[in-house]
Amino acid sequence: MSRIHPQNKAACLETICASNYQKLLSLIPNIRNLAQSAVGKASKKPDLQLEVLERSAHTLTVKLSHRFDQLPNDLWVPDVTVRIYLDAELAEVLRDHARSDVSRVYKDPGKISEILNYKWQLNYFLLKWLDHCLSINYQFTDRKVTEVIA
Repeated sequence: MSRIHPQNKAACLETICASNYQKLLSLIPNIRNLAQSAVGKASKKPDLQLEVLERSAHTLTVKLSHRFDQLPNDLWVPDVTVRIYLDAELAEVLRDHARSDVSRVYKDPGKISEILNYKWQLNYFLLKWLDHCLSINYQFTDRKVTEVIA
């Protein structure tokens, strides 16, 4: 996926996750208070769907996808699951439509280099995709959460 190979991937990964957090907030300003779903609209572009999968006091796990058709068997690609760390202001991709969660791929925590490469690819993709979505000027509508977790 990415042809960029920084020397210190751990530091660069943290920078990308911080950037992804800021880009998600720019794209979906009310992301902290979303109900279960939101839809991003842009002129003559496929809808951008956001679904809240899990919510806690300090994290939010969401699924972000493009919806290319409005039929029962519509295509949802790319499709990424992102954990948003509200307190640390980071957003990390857990998996995408083509790759499994890193914890399922790498059972051996000693494979730190491979794990960093895997995470780098997932998060660098999100960085570029969010840039694309922001450049198109998607506008999100949502329902507010009726009860915000403290």
